[in-house]
Amino acid sequence: MTLDSTAPVLAQSVQYVKGVGPARADLLAKLDIRTIGDLIFHFPRSYDDLTNVRPIENLEAGVLQTVQGEVVEIDGKELPDGRRVTSVVIADGRGKCVAGVWFSSLLIVGKVRYGQQVAFSGKPKWYRDHWQMNHPRVQVLDDEEARLEVVPVYPLTEGLRPEALREAIRGALTKGAEAVVETLPETTRIKREYPSVVQALWQVHFPEVLAQGVHARCRFIYEEFLILQVALAVRRRNVRDRMQAPKLVTTPAIDAHIRALYPFRLTADQDRAIASIVKDLASDRPMQRLLQADVGAGKTAVAVYALLVAVANKHQAIIMAPTEVLAQQHWQTLDRYLAKSRVRRTLLTGSLSAKERGQTLSAIKTGDIDLVVGTQALIQDDVEFAKLGLVVIDEQHKFGVHQRARVKKLGVDPHYLVMTATPIPRTIALAVFGDLDTSIIKQMPPGRQRVLTRWHDESQRERIYQRFREEIKKGRQGFIVCPLVEESESLDLTAATELYEILRAGSFKDCRVGLLHGRLADNEKQRVMDDFRAQKLDLLITTLVIEVGVDVPNATLMIVEHADRFGLSQLHQLRGRVTRGTVAGECYLFSGVTTEEARLRLRAISRTSDGFALAEEDARLRGLGEFFGARQHGLGDLRFGDLLHDIDLLEMARSDAIELVADDAGLRNPEHAALRRAVLARYGQSLDLAAIG
Repeated sequence: MTLDSTAPVLAQSVQYVKGVGPARADLLAKLDIRTIGDLIFHFPRSYDDLTNVRPIENLEAGVLQTVQGEVVEIDGKELPDGRRVTSVVIADGRGKCVAGVWFSSLLIVGKVRYGQQVAFSGKPKWYRDHWQMNHPRVQVLDDEEARLEVVPVYPLTEGLRPEALREAIRGALTKGAEAVVETLPETTRIKREYPSVVQALWQVHFPEVLAQGVHARCRFIYEEFLILQVALAVRRRNVRDRMQAPKLVTTPAIDAHIRALYPFRLTADQDRAIASIVKDLASDRPMQRLLQADVGAGKTAVAVYALLVAVANKHQAIIMAPTEVLAQQHWQTLDRYLAKSRVRRTLLTGSLSAKERGQTLSAIKTGDIDLVVGTQALIQDDVEFAKLGLVVIDEQHKFGVHQRARVKKLGVDPHYLVMTATPIPRTIALAVFGDLDTSIIKQMPPGRQRVLTRWHDESQRERIYQRFREEIKKGRQGFIVCPLVEESESLDLTAATELYEILRAGSFKDCRVGLLHGRLADNEKQRVMDDFRAQKLDLLITTLVIEVGVDVPNATLMIVEHADRFGLSQLHQLRGRVTRGTVAGECYLFSGVTTEEARLRLRAISRTSDGFALAEEDARLRGLGEFFGARQHGLGDLRFGDLLHDIDLLEMARSDAIELVADDAGLRNPEHAALRRAVLARYGQSLDLAAIG
């Protein structure tokens, strides 16, 4: 299937379909249907199965069902408010009756007559002493060719009737279905028992039975997933088979030396992740591994191990973070670990002076630096490495596609470790990072305390402020997080700058209050964070700039303003800032929620500390694009598939894609020609698939 086919008939205006015309074409345009191809691929969102026939005595309230019987009564009357009610009663051979009732509708008049055999389809309810269906769908069964149907339910717009849309789709299929290109290789299609693309299109829109329509739709979902998974498999194979990385071997002596640098014992999850990384690094195929960790589970310690293996093998290593705040945090962590080591290290960020940057770049180029921590400054054109062996990218989803592509210029086929403290639902991991091996760290370090999380309204604010003042007197520190930097005219939200002025002159006038947000100059942000770490500040009013990476063990208190404005994963990341020490953290969510979705999010974050469970719930509530910025990964919008509900089809497509690419890496087999074109058209640029171009 090629959705953007340039076949002339598919590109024709929809108004040339029989029964459409200019006026109806304008209505279809409101549904983003402008061509015959658009109309053909305007799939039903569900089906009404009118073949689900029940005996009247076995009806179930509130469930779509069909009953059959003889018309025994037709009655019409006018209500006091002027509306007309029409009632048609049908009876089966056992004396059981169902009444169909229509309000202010004359459509049923003249359609049925006494003695006819008809079917009512609807959701029955028990009314007084009989079953009743309001506005049921009516099918007359007297005609020998009459049969019960499976009726597709389409997205509509005002003025466009379902029957008119169905006939327009029938006309479009008659005119253009044969022009749709078959993308699935025949071998794959037969293996999975899917119909041809033309058969599937007719079956999606006009199924004879419900299972046929569902199966045909699954065919298109599978195909969409297969195109994505083949693209990821090709990229993975390009890296593994066409590139050669340095072998970075971990000897017992290197392992012992690295572990001696940690002031704690690694968890079993961390050891398992390290074992996988060690195996990858020892190969001459570039490591492509995703390291997922729940908030506070210690992914940085694992990354440090990998970095030091590279350095021990006389290669350079870098760790790149999306923000200066996070880069500084990594620098301080590494500096702490390596205080007694001879590892030559430096920090490269945008805040360096021209002279400092020049000196740093020179040392990197000559190999006088072993380990570099930095931001996007690491991927500028003037950065050259002498012998780069390992690239660690933290919070990769915060980098755009083009920024990540530029990382490849840093050296000749280094190993890559991508890590994130944002737990990723399995479906997103398969779709976005399907070309990477995955390690997961869930186990918390010994002594790490769970954060007490509570959701409150404004009536509890002063009580919580008093709690903060009491803890600050004991030497603790806290964050107050706002969704905005400055006051907004369009949103009634407390901004960080406004709240900072209010609190330092009011409820916290006796405390040392600081302000941190993304619009501050880099050196000012660093000064504020340094003061907070040094306990020169008691309370930090901030924005999402502290979402990841900020590690201040003495900070155990947090308030999140307008918590309903944040996603579950963001809230979980934020409260992770007060889990860094051995004292249990406290996180208070203030929100005057207005939607049921917001209530569900706030209840969920208050009840569980499992980041992976919260990630699944967040994706379910907010959608995957919102959850993880899928577009910037090259994933784009899926037209048919739902990553949360179609996991079985996704895994099937992944398995088939890996097998297919293993047999035909360049997709040169004539049977794969259409699939190859579809992969390149959809993902060739965003996933850098030049190797099959």
